[in-house]
Amino acid sequence: MKDAISEAKALLHAALPVGSRHAPLGWEALRAWERSHAVVLPEPYRMFVAEIANGTDIGPPDEGGLLPLGEKPQSWAVWEADCWMSPEPFDGTGARTLDRPFPLEEEWQWEYDYYDHGLHSSLLHKTYQHGSVLLGTDRPGEYWTLVVTGPQRGRVWWLRDGCAAPYADSPSDPPAGDFLHWVRDWHVGQGWWRAG
Repeated sequence: MKDAISEAKALLHAALPVGSRHAPLGWEALRAWERSHAVVLPEPYRMFVAEIANGTDIGPPDEGGLLPLGEKPQSWAVWEADCWMSPEPFDGTGARTLDRPFPLEEEWQWEYDYYDHGLHSSLLHKTYQHGSVLLGTDRPGEYWTLVVTGPQRGRVWWLRDGCAAPYADSPSDPPAGDFLHWVRDWHVGQGWWRAG
């Protein structure tokens, strides 16, 4: 276990240089944040925020790096979706409910699979508001999240207009889609960041 923690710390230190890191939150403040939101963050993200950095200026999200814990990107409250199918508009100003389970366990392309407001409207809203912390954004309407509650706990997910999908280096590699693998893949230019 200690070797895995040491390896995770080494990778995160190497991937995200000191000059790009915001001050870490510290363990006391992190535990207080977790209590106030009724969640315990998954490792190694938890250790990263407490000991290494609570946000960065660079990182896998292309627009502004990793967000500080619990923050939303500026575009979260104002993006206009082309494929928001629910009759209820998206409310990016509302509080996110982290202690409720993230509702998905596999990719969902609602731009094709949304056919019943009674079945899908609530699921669409929960996908954006329940059980995950926002990690950052690639552009308005495309957001990276880390699931903190539910069966997908510890997995990074990509939310974009019309689709939500778990991160994986390749379609045959879904279990490795955690925070550490996501940062590693960005750092070494593989997976979703592989040069085309």
